[in-house]
Amino acid sequence: MLTRGDSVAAFAGWCVAGAGLCLGVLSILTIGPFALLFTLFLCAYLLWRLGFGWGMAGLVSGAAAPLLYVAWLNRGGPGEVCTGDSRALSCTDEWSPWPFVVGAVVLAVVGVLVFVRRRGR
Repeated sequence: MLTRGDSVAAFAGWCVAGAGLCLGVLSILTIGPFALLFTLFLCAYLLWRLGFGWGMAGLVSGAAAPLLYVAWLNRGGPGEVCTGDSRALSCTDEWSPWPFVVGAVVLAVVGVLVFVRRRGR
């Protein structure tokens, strides 16, 4: 039996919530508390409107988006990466992006698989 919490729209809403939670944890010392507060209200709204369902697997898939952003920011790594123009040179240490890419792919696939397999039952 399908409920409102099992719809594709519910999955998309929970993906946004999962991205907000992951962003809040990754940036806890800067914008994290604000992101977590916004996400708390979003989760409350989704539970109020949709209830529980397999669409909540979107929390797992949504967490992949901030991880892909971190991988993009570290795309020049690992090691020291220097950029500059005719007047200045700036160097930073970057991590390897591949652990973030692998983590994001695993999270995205697991969330979608759980949603698709359990939704049909």
